[in-house]
Amino acid sequence: MTTILRRWRRHRHSVLSVRSVVGQMFILLIGLVLLLVAASVLILYLHVRHGAKDGAATRSLVTAQTFANAPGTAEAIRSSDPTAELQPRAEEVRERTHTDFVVVLNREGIRFTHPDPDRIGERFIGTFEPAREGKVVRETTEGTLGPSVRSVVPVRDEDGEVIGMVAAGVTLERIDLAAINELPLLLGAGAAVVVLATGAAGLVSRRLLRQTRGMGPAEITRMYEQHDAVLHAVREGMVIVDDRRRLLLMNEEAKRLLGLPDDATGRDIDDLGLDRATVALLSSEDAVTDEVHMAGGRLLTVNHRLTVPPGRPGSTVTTLRDTTELRAASGRAEAAQKRLELLYAAGIAIGTTLDVIRTAEELTEVAVPEFADYVTVDLVEPVFRGGDSNGAENRMRRAATGGGTPGHPVRGPHTTLRLNADIPQVRALAAGRAVVENDLHGTDWWQAGDEEYAASLMRHGFHATICAPLHARGVVLGVAGFWRAERQEPFDGEDLSLAEELAARTAVCVDNARRYAREHEMAATLQRSLLPRGLPEQNAVETAYRYRPAEAVGGDFFDVIPLSGARVALVVGDVVGHGLHAAATMGRLRTAVHNFAALDLPPDELLGRLDELADRDDRDSDGREGQDGLDADGTGAVTGATCLYAIYDPVERLCTLATAGHLPPVLVHPDGTVEFPELTAHPPLGVAGMPFEPTELRLAEGTRIVLYTDGLIEARDRDIDVGLGLLRDALTGAPDDPDAACDRVLEALLPERPTDDVAVLIARTKALAPQQVASWDVPFTPSAVAEGRAAAGRQLAAWGLTEIVFITELILSEMITNALVHGSGPIRVRLLRDRTLICEVSDGSSTSPHPRNAAATDEGGRGLFLVAQYADRWGTRYTAEGKVIWAEQRLPHRPRR
Repeated sequence: MTTILRRWRRHRHSVLSVRSVVGQMFILLIGLVLLLVAASVLILYLHVRHGAKDGAATRSLVTAQTFANAPGTAEAIRSSDPTAELQPRAEEVRERTHTDFVVVLNREGIRFTHPDPDRIGERFIGTFEPAREGKVVRETTEGTLGPSVRSVVPVRDEDGEVIGMVAAGVTLERIDLAAINELPLLLGAGAAVVVLATGAAGLVSRRLLRQTRGMGPAEITRMYEQHDAVLHAVREGMVIVDDRRRLLLMNEEAKRLLGLPDDATGRDIDDLGLDRATVALLSSEDAVTDEVHMAGGRLLTVNHRLTVPPGRPGSTVTTLRDTTELRAASGRAEAAQKRLELLYAAGIAIGTTLDVIRTAEELTEVAVPEFADYVTVDLVEPVFRGGDSNGAENRMRRAATGGGTPGHPVRGPHTTLRLNADIPQVRALAAGRAVVENDLHGTDWWQAGDEEYAASLMRHGFHATICAPLHARGVVLGVAGFWRAERQEPFDGEDLSLAEELAARTAVCVDNARRYAREHEMAATLQRSLLPRGLPEQNAVETAYRYRPAEAVGGDFFDVIPLSGARVALVVGDVVGHGLHAAATMGRLRTAVHNFAALDLPPDELLGRLDELADRDDRDSDGREGQDGLDADGTGAVTGATCLYAIYDPVERLCTLATAGHLPPVLVHPDGTVEFPELTAHPPLGVAGMPFEPTELRLAEGTRIVLYTDGLIEARDRDIDVGLGLLRDALTGAPDDPDAACDRVLEALLPERPTDDVAVLIARTKALAPQQVASWDVPFTPSAVAEGRAAAGRQLAAWGLTEIVFITELILSEMITNALVHGSGPIRVRLLRDRTLICEVSDGSSTSPHPRNAAATDEGGRGLFLVAQYADRWGTRYTAEGKVIWAEQRLPHRPRR
């Protein structure tokens, strides 16, 4: 057996090979033996266990019957203390019979005995009812000691009556232990059978292996067929050389690749006419993997292996694969991959902004140095201004250049060039076709009439170029030039296609930037035309403003409007959205503010009129609004706009404000404290339709009123409360001069690239001195007209305005007469000396005066006509008590001393 095992170990690798018939048979035989042995052991074990279980059942029955029929058992059951008499006897029987329990029961199943004294007196677990009827019970069930095989027999008295029962049993655990004790013998016998079977199988397999070499007849036939296919069909050469450097085997592909003769087999490799490097490779003892070898003008990928471990004589096997065409195809694929990567990079990098020049620069950054050594981008002049190109321009200006080394002669941006439209290549560019030129020395169409510049390029090594038109939407916007100087290879057809793709991508982005620039310029121009170009002259406040438009034109606006009575209106607003729609809506809203302000409406009434206008526009635009939010006339509705309107009276130093969804103003008091006054909040215009409530603030002279739009304090990276805090900090300690204060506010809050328009208006209040104001009450009698003229004359004389006394008396008398005739008391006159002389007559009537052309026979009706003729301006404003008729006159001009 030892000899058999030793031989089996020597050949176990061959015998156990599942690829051979011998190995498969050996494994099958061993598996069958193991299966049979396992089945036999299992069957024997089950048989032993079954026998042990039957023996236990019989033993439990005999024990129960013997104990039940034993002398004294019936008398003990009837005694006064059955447990005391039966428990010792039951335990003794249990130990002698090797059972797990002997339990005596009464007719009700209550235990008198039990191995566990704590269980005595409890009800028996199991079937005992048939035993109470005189029958024998045999069962396997769960008890207090676990699963067990048990028997229950009746106990009869001398009359044959059942007076109790005896149960005896053996647990399955004891039965299993008895069966397990037999396992070593069974397993030992099975192991012996396995060893004997393995030795026999090894002997048989060894003999079979020696005869078949691990293969069957079909496999041997298939091996020869595959051998022939490998040698003559595969496109990979194979050469086998023995340890004496003789060629043992070669296939057709190896013969073709190495140029071997037909009778090369069996000859020494030194006599086959091969080069030394090839001979050294075929006879080398070093393994080679995928090594590139040149033979006969071909690139061969070589794998070389020994058939035996190094240091021992043996054969070498060499495989040869022709990769000449594969390398060429791989080069082309790699070039195509690089082109795709370049196009992908161009798709990401070109067009990131809507700026024409930056888009041109992005093309140069993408194409250099991966595609060209130098890149130039020239655009027609109208493109820079956002205008349309008619396709007839031949004058272009350079937008960007890229690549090159210091000192290169390529002209930089802002230089101009002119192409000759009669040259075929230029006509091709105008038609939208790219032109390639790989011989700059032999052509001159690309020189653009500048031979000296062209000569400097060629001296610097420029030898090839591709001129690709930037063609978008049927119009040529410019030309992109790709130049090669350091790289000597010319441009090919694939390069031309790539240049066209890059130019097409750039052209679309340039056209988008051009269109955006045009639209932005149109919107910005409209916005500038609608915003105030300067602030009007007035003495109520000293004002300064700053307006910073965002990249997308918005609808922010502001205004300073002089009113009657030396008052001034301060306005700031914001229209939702951007672009032409917002600018046009802002213009409409600002015009409406001016028109309503001309009526001298208070802030709450003016905003109410604006709200009605916005609501009416919103209703009129229903059903006529396009996808862009514009109406049929292209203007859009006013809904969503915010506005803050304030009127400051320098006589009373009273500021009346009302807001429609706008941010509150900021008050900077003369002592430097900053306050955000509480205004009655209202939604934006055209939203609610609720009446507006004004807020009145009494301001000290020198108080600065700061009005602004949300673009100043709101940003993506900060909350509005943070912006208001920054505004408070910026105004704390700000200069008194409104112009300097505006600069400080913008410097503190304005980001580098604001995303929304920003409007800031700062007004420092002034007050008319008491000596500039004169007022008195007029009695409601006709004689009051003469008294009013006399009082006005005295006041004008005190002011040194005697030159206009006559006209003022005439105007004032007509206004007082009109109040006496058409109005009601009380009547009051007020004169203000500001930039102009302002005459005001107030009365308690709200009847509006209207001038008319009186007939020749009429005695009256010419009063207001005279006022309009002699006053520069006149009008009516309404108050809570009635109305005020006012007229302004220029002050007499006096030369400066």
